[in-house]
Amino acid sequence: MNPARRCSALLSQLCAPSRGGTAARGPLFPGTGSAPGTRYCHSAVGGGEGGLKRTCHQLKPSRVSNTGAASVCPMGGSSSRLFGTLAQSLTSAPLAQPEAYPEENPDQDPEELLRECEEALQRRPSRPHRNLVYPSSMAPRNKHNSSIRIMQWNILAQALGEGKDGFIRCPLDALNWEERKYLILEEILTYSPDILCLQEVDHYYDTFQPIMASLGYQGSFLAKPWSPCLDVEQNNGPDGCALFYRRSRFSLQATAHLRLSAMMLPTNQVAIVQTLGCRATGRQLCVAVTHLKARSGWERLRSVQGADLLQSLRSITSQRGHSRLEEAAGPVPLVVCGDFNAEPSEDVYRRFSSSALRLNSAYKLLSSDGQTEPAYTSWKIRPSGESCSTLDYIWYTHDALSVDCLLDIPTEEQIGPDRLPSYHYPSDHLSLLCDLSFREGPTC
Repeated sequence: MNPARRCSALLSQLCAPSRGGTAARGPLFPGTGSAPGTRYCHSAVGGGEGGLKRTCHQLKPSRVSNTGAASVCPMGGSSSRLFGTLAQSLTSAPLAQPEAYPEENPDQDPEELLRECEEALQRRPSRPHRNLVYPSSMAPRNKHNSSIRIMQWNILAQALGEGKDGFIRCPLDALNWEERKYLILEEILTYSPDILCLQEVDHYYDTFQPIMASLGYQGSFLAKPWSPCLDVEQNNGPDGCALFYRRSRFSLQATAHLRLSAMMLPTNQVAIVQTLGCRATGRQLCVAVTHLKARSGWERLRSVQGADLLQSLRSITSQRGHSRLEEAAGPVPLVVCGDFNAEPSEDVYRRFSSSALRLNSAYKLLSSDGQTEPAYTSWKIRPSGESCSTLDYIWYTHDALSVDCLLDIPTEEQIGPDRLPSYHYPSDHLSLLCDLSFREGPTC
């Protein structure tokens, strides 16, 4: 697509209502064994800030394979205050002034808002049940040092899911935005992260930004310069990365919007980097979200993009204040979330694991030896064949931060024979989630 065509397509979308189809008629999930109107939900176990206890039928707990976990508990709790804004914001045109969105309203009735969600999704089966896993190798946490919950997720751009990706085993009506958006938002709010890192976001201004703002989050969005979404008719604009943090827990210290380069040339991949101040502890945390180049054959480019990002992160995390106390604290602890489109065997993975930033991959702690990534974070079937890959990661500064728990990976049986996306799961990538705490010591 030439620049003039891209600009024309973008302008036409910014002036048009948000994209969405009509709800499909007839049964949405024939043959699944779940009757329409029946949804199975998680029960709450604390659920974090704004958690909600849900009195729905409990699914059979999933198996946790290849893990040395000390204990497992059912994950749940939905901060579904979100859904009071759905009737207005999800059907509105994109809004260009993020600061105009309302603050979190604690007076909303979560039970009533939950019913709105369940009504919208009553013809769909529930998402795969997942457990919180507490790795046996985790360091003891200071009882006064509350965890920071991080979620990483490639949510699948709507234009790509319907128009380009070719998920041959996923019916088109399962990708209908008018229902799929509820599945995405239900997933996010069930786990109530303090920091949320998303890729392939093409409904930022008309969906995610207003809803997350109403829940007390501050958001930042950076589109790809040449988004493939713009090649799809009736697109909703370019896709990109988004980063949200809970305003009650963090203050924003600095933001960097990066366009990743390769050998001094700008590429189509981007990253958002924000330095946050933790209100409770006074400590700083640097968070980055990125989405590297996809497809086989581009391994070298991903490696160079990763090197460019690491160089920027080294510079950003070394920039503390000028007081002696801040200088003695050393580099700011770092969390990097993203769809790297790279298996652990690729060079870009080795770059991150051996970086001077002292990064470790959180999801290795699900394995029995603490050194092996999950078997998959994405599982899809396209015309070219079936792809079961580990592509998504949460990296963290291992000597400044500790992992308290992780959300486990659904089993093959839970995912189902048609793989992802599906009627019960909205993306071709699984969400990743972990609780991190600041370690005691001079690096903090």
